[in-house]
Amino acid sequence: MKNYVQAGKTLSLAAPYAVSSGGGALVGSIFGVAASDVAGGAEGEFQVEGVFDLARETGADTAWSVGDLIYWDNTNKRATKTSTGNKLIGVAVKAAADTDATGRVRLNGAFIS
Repeated sequence: MKNYVQAGKTLSLAAPYAVSSGGGALVGSIFGVAASDVAGGAEGEFQVEGVFDLARETGADTAWSVGDLIYWDNTNKRATKTSTGNKLIGVAVKAAADTDATGRVRLNGAFIS
């Protein structure tokens, strides 16, 4: 096929802020996980599909159950169950307690609100 470019599981994107390897970033409507450290404004590779352990919101009533919708809180650079003002990025694939600093998320690979 002449017009095929790539599988699309990894995209080259300009980071909107400095992102460490394994950290999440929201680039417009695209959420991805940095494959390596990327300086703010620099282009880097971001995984947009797959299962990742991401920094998550902690505190009372923040526990996750398998199948919960997970959103990206771009202000605090962490995953959350709170939908208001945040971008849907995927679903929880492992339960997380209120005190867990990370949560396992299967990225949806789509750019929906």
